[in-house]
Amino acid sequence: MNHRLRAGAPLPPPPSGHLPFTDAPGVPDPVEVTGRWFTRGGRPWFPVSGEFHYSRMDSGSWEEELLKTKAGGVTAVASYVIWIHHEEVEGRVRFDGDRDLRRFAELCARHGLDFVPRIGPWCHAEVRNGGLPDWLLARDCVPRTDDPGYLEPVRAWFAAIAEQLRGLDRAHGGPVVAVQIENELYDQPGHLLTLKRTAQDAGLSAPLWTSTAWGGVQLPADELLPLYGGYPETFWTEWDGGWPDTCRKHFFFTDQRDDEGIGADLRPLTAGGGEPAPTDRFPWATCELGGGMAVAYHRRPRVEAADVAALGLTKIGCGSVWQGYYMFHGGTNPPGELTGLQESHATGYPNDLPRLTYDFQAPLGEFGQYRPSYHELRLQHLMLAEFGHRIAPMRSVLPERLPSGQHDRDTLRWAVRCDGGSGFLFVNNHQPHEPLPEHPETRFAVELGGDGTELEFPSAAVTVPSGAYFCWPLRLEVGGLRLEWASAQPVCTVQDHGRTVLVLAATDGITPELALEAATVSTVDAPGAQVGHADGRILVTGVRPGTDALVEVGTADGGRVGLLVLDATTARGVYKGRAWGADRLVLCADGIVFDESGNGSSVGSGNGSGIRVHSTVARPSFAVLPAPEGDLSAEGTAVARTADGVFTRYTLEGAASPGAAPVTRVRPAGPPPVPVTGVQGRASVPEDRHFEAVAAEFRVEVPEGLPAGTLLRLTWTGDVGRAYAGGHLVADQFYSGRVWDIGADRLPAGELRLLVLPLHPDAPVHLPERADREARTAAITGAEWVTTHTWTVRTG
Repeated sequence: MNHRLRAGAPLPPPPSGHLPFTDAPGVPDPVEVTGRWFTRGGRPWFPVSGEFHYSRMDSGSWEEELLKTKAGGVTAVASYVIWIHHEEVEGRVRFDGDRDLRRFAELCARHGLDFVPRIGPWCHAEVRNGGLPDWLLARDCVPRTDDPGYLEPVRAWFAAIAEQLRGLDRAHGGPVVAVQIENELYDQPGHLLTLKRTAQDAGLSAPLWTSTAWGGVQLPADELLPLYGGYPETFWTEWDGGWPDTCRKHFFFTDQRDDEGIGADLRPLTAGGGEPAPTDRFPWATCELGGGMAVAYHRRPRVEAADVAALGLTKIGCGSVWQGYYMFHGGTNPPGELTGLQESHATGYPNDLPRLTYDFQAPLGEFGQYRPSYHELRLQHLMLAEFGHRIAPMRSVLPERLPSGQHDRDTLRWAVRCDGGSGFLFVNNHQPHEPLPEHPETRFAVELGGDGTELEFPSAAVTVPSGAYFCWPLRLEVGGLRLEWASAQPVCTVQDHGRTVLVLAATDGITPELALEAATVSTVDAPGAQVGHADGRILVTGVRPGTDALVEVGTADGGRVGLLVLDATTARGVYKGRAWGADRLVLCADGIVFDESGNGSSVGSGNGSGIRVHSTVARPSFAVLPAPEGDLSAEGTAVARTADGVFTRYTLEGAASPGAAPVTRVRPAGPPPVPVTGVQGRASVPEDRHFEAVAAEFRVEVPEGLPAGTLLRLTWTGDVGRAYAGGHLVADQFYSGRVWDIGADRLPAGELRLLVLPLHPDAPVHLPERADREARTAAITGAEWVTTHTWTVRTG
């Protein structure tokens, strides 16, 4: 069937200069805010931010992990500055080691990443007291208000942050592009303004000042930029409540920005009472699109890569002009000097979180593991890096036929971003838990400019597969060629020997079709495909996606354009960055890092603008377009190369992982502890005494000399697992059906003791399908050492 959309006449220009957000005088790329999008250096700007908590990561890994974050398409790193991590003991403010805020911000700057400190004072972040130190709560004051007894220590804390970031503001060429005040404070607009003024008085400076805006937050008028969020799953809802509607809504195209469900465990759903921020004054910006989800003891959601990617793409289609992810990189809670530093029932909060792990199922895991969601999101971020300046000013338009409600699974979900002349079509046919049906015989009819002229495409109807989500370009100008439409997702462009190559990603189950405006074309060479003419267009059909699926077009103005259509699996391995003196595409199923600084990060120094490959396989390979002149070498050895379509493929030689880790069972588990409930009647994590009394005990011998980048990967079942080395807790996990990874860098050689409790059959705990029954047995069924090897690849 034809799905129809009429965009109508283009909107008038949005207001600009109407908000008190100004960049430092004289900066070469001033950041400005209009009513619908951001600009930077006078050009529409589409930032992508990813949350990375420096104080939850070993500082020795920061640089390489930031480069991995950047290679994933993130342009700005956001991080909570967690007060209790820095001043657990009153008067002893620490910015050393893993708490070195200044060094972290400087590393962002070194590698061209913006930095967004989220300074609180209350952060939440699943931290003890939401990040407020115990000594502060012991004072006679009312936190999160203008109580002078609270503002006095806040003033000192903000001054300490400002001192760390001195000289790193935009006026001095620094990376601080925005500062977030507080978090999820829904009913204190006056206090939010006080905090902003206090931070400014302390010396903090940024072109953008932000606040979370979900849940009907009341913000001081025009003083803070409202930022929104949306998660595919939650840990903070009830264990038996099913998949929340507040999550379901994010898989529909809509013009509604708010999510009243985020943080609702700490406030009533309707408590905010504020009027929504006016959509004609503020762009649709986000800071907490779910890059994954934490697990609480009572509720342990499992988030898949498709859930994260479909939600992200849907938000772009809805009109987002700032994609902000929480979390993009997982981490580990510091152990704490006085107490554990996790959110828990013990401090009156409604959720018991693991004491140490804060992996969050993020695109980059607790120990830097690459997850499938990293590759899925990178594909979208490459598109935004290439075309974001076009997409940002485009409004979102919804079709004539809309879903009847949040439980309508039959109506196709789609939208178009357009500017009156061109656009991008977005389709989402995926959501968690409840699969959406395929849509056979699908075509679209889109009127982009209000003049009655429709694009009808593709030429032959297609079936939109169940689980598919994609973006197609409409009337896209590339290198003098006008691409009327393509039934494949635009990724990026690269220059290759005098031609502009547009990379497109096919969707599994949909045969790509390219429609070219004939007036912009002089020649077409499409080996293996069919070329036809109709209605002033040249149709290229029958394209078989792959590394050799290059349609070469000579343009009417004498230029050359290549249209390279990759299959979906290969496209998820696309990276783009500067290496060996030029911008290049790199295809790799593993991890790629571009390092233009020449610092070499964690693998040495002086390696110039090459790449580093991170892989757990012994002989990884990568392909490059355009290939560099001459040979490549890795660790002093020449790299073998072969042709791979239009790419040149290089294969590396390396070493295998250490392999299996023998596990000895010391004792079986006893009867599981009787469930106990705490705040809001939610299940509490079993007390420490139960681990010694009834947990199954296992031992693993940690060998000497494990290679850097090694994990112990455990396949296990049970309720809660804890790992001890030398009598100290070094890792923990709540079971949710996933493997349990433990970084070997925190394991001394010798005996590792593993304690696993079984889940009581009557425990009021939500687990994913099958995991509930598995959790009743405390067992470790497999263990192996997995090493991520690193190769530094240079020319010559």
